Amino acid sequence: MKIGFDNQKYLTMQSEHIRERINHFGNKLYLEFGGKLFDDYHASRVLPGFAPDSKLQMLLQLSSQAEIVIVINAADIEKNKIRHDLGITYDLDVLRLIQVYRDKGLYVGSVVITRYTGQATADQFKTKLEHLGIKVYRHYPIEGYPNNIAHIVSDEGYGKNDYIETTRPLVIVTAPGPGSGKMATCLSQLYHENKRGVKAGYAKFETFPIWNIPLKHPVNLAYEAATADLNDLNMIDPFHLEAYGKTTVNYNRDVEIYPVLAAMFEEIFGECPYKSPTDMGVNMAGNCIVDDEVCQEASRQEIIRRYYQSMNRLANDEATKEEVYKCELLMKQAKVTTNNRVVVPAANQLAALTGAPAAALELPDGTIVTGKTGSLLGPSSAVLLNAVKTLAGIEDSIHLISPTFIEPIQELKTKYLGSKNPRLHTDEVLIALSTCAATDEHAKKALEQLPKLNGLQIHTSVMLSDVDINTFKKLGLQLTSEPVREQ
Repeated sequence: MKIGFDNQKYLTMQSEHIRERINHFGNKLYLEFGGKLFDDYHASRVLPGFAPDSKLQMLLQLSSQAEIVIVINAADIEKNKIRHDLGITYDLDVLRLIQVYRDKGLYVGSVVITRYTGQATADQFKTKLEHLGIKVYRHYPIEGYPNNIAHIVSDEGYGKNDYIETTRPLVIVTAPGPGSGKMATCLSQLYHENKRGVKAGYAKFETFPIWNIPLKHPVNLAYEAATADLNDLNMIDPFHLEAYGKTTVNYNRDVEIYPVLAAMFEEIFGECPYKSPTDMGVNMAGNCIVDDEVCQEASRQEIIRRYYQSMNRLANDEATKEEVYKCELLMKQAKVTTNNRVVVPAANQLAALTGAPAAALELPDGTIVTGKTGSLLGPSSAVLLNAVKTLAGIEDSIHLISPTFIEPIQELKTKYLGSKNPRLHTDEVLIALSTCAATDEHAKKALEQLPKLNGLQIHTSVMLSDVDINTFKKLGLQLTSEPVREQ
């Protein structure tokens, strides 16, 4: 993979910039942390060289100054809202995040339950957290939020919320997902701190859109594609342009809420410390792009992948047509079609030729390996074996797994386990390959190639089962599929 982003420069610049912002506000900063604090695979795909845990590593450089406050909406607890990338509920994800942060050496100070109205499930969750030794605070809905500023910034508004006790100069406010109330929690704390004579500050950390690259730069278009279901829009920050005469990029929700935030700051402090929503941000990612063309091409590919994800979600009744239309528009703006993803025509042409599902995978040197449907293997399993065989330099005629070895597994699946599909899934193929590797040198050599699949591109002419999707995800393969169900 070509590198387009200097990760070490990013870690250094970002941590220094946050320290400067802490000092600017008299040694107390509430930092609203958007996006994923670790495992940020979107950023690593569109900014090749960005490590998925970069933001976490950056915070570890500030660990002695930082504490984490996790925010969760009581309504999300009540309705068992799911984090779809992990398949777990938001309340379980809060417990997971606490453990992960602690394991990494970060201090988790407390959890805040927002929009609390006496929900029994929220009370149960609060009790569970307190049994684990975690402080829990409650924030309440405020009538007229966010427009009735005088009421919000009063003892009847923010004043009714619990004051969160913090002990460190940098308070990172994060959440399991959007809509949790991170910003409102930060502003509530500013109100309480000001009442106590503490001039605390607020800043926002969002990696995307990147404020100091062009509005229609593919990296920023890829962010719009990633949030197509939310219908977020990148836009020029009009407040920054008016204040400084400089063009910067922000997104619609921050621009729309800025006048309200500015009024709240004025009510709390007597003046607003920021002249624009861009001023609130602390993101240095745009300064660390070292090869713009590499990042542009990576982002174009991400836009195509997001288009296919939306198409698959629509086929599963999980998305709207508007989401797909948004992705189609972004592809046009980025001047790409699905054929710009080289594995797409390769898989589709093989499927048309054979009249059956097919798959194509691009190796690091640009070689395209394909897999077709057979009596023993489906296309996903076939392309996986063909890929590791090619990477290992093994002759095509050599069987990594003997047909006589596969047939008993098929009999087990269909005769005893009731499966209608006799072909082996990818996880079953890998288990069979690892078993053969104990006695067969070719199988052993092929198995050793699996780490080389990380980050490679693969496309299938039909949508896959959850088993195959999860196997490819674990291997680090970047999958797209035609929105067609296998018959």
